[in-house]
Amino acid sequence: MNDAVIKITNLRLRTYIGFNPEEQEKKQDVVINVEIHYPGHKASQEDNVDDALNYKVITKAIIDYVENGRFLLLEKLVAGVLDIARDHHWVRYAQVTIDKPHALRFADSVSLSLSYTANES
Repeated sequence: MNDAVIKITNLRLRTYIGFNPEEQEKKQDVVINVEIHYPGHKASQEDNVDDALNYKVITKAIIDYVENGRFLLLEKLVAGVLDIARDHHWVRYAQVTIDKPHALRFADSVSLSLSYTANES
């Protein structure tokens, strides 16, 4: 059976992101998308919550990390969220994309993505 895939789509949060003085004084919007793959065959057959990843717990950890943090670089913010997404030993693959709306004058947003793949050993 294929992996179960959790998708957290367009989680809109505010944080301090950037290294320009105005960016360090005022929180900015970020839009977070997370995808997590894990073996969900047992959860889908047994209907037992202990056999599934708890996406509410993951989301609350992401919210806490983002809203209470200060980041100079989008890379650091994305890497931290990816660490949270891949924290459980069941996770086989995780990808995080974070958009920074209005970062460029003529663009809707700037985004950065990082991914993690578990070793198959």
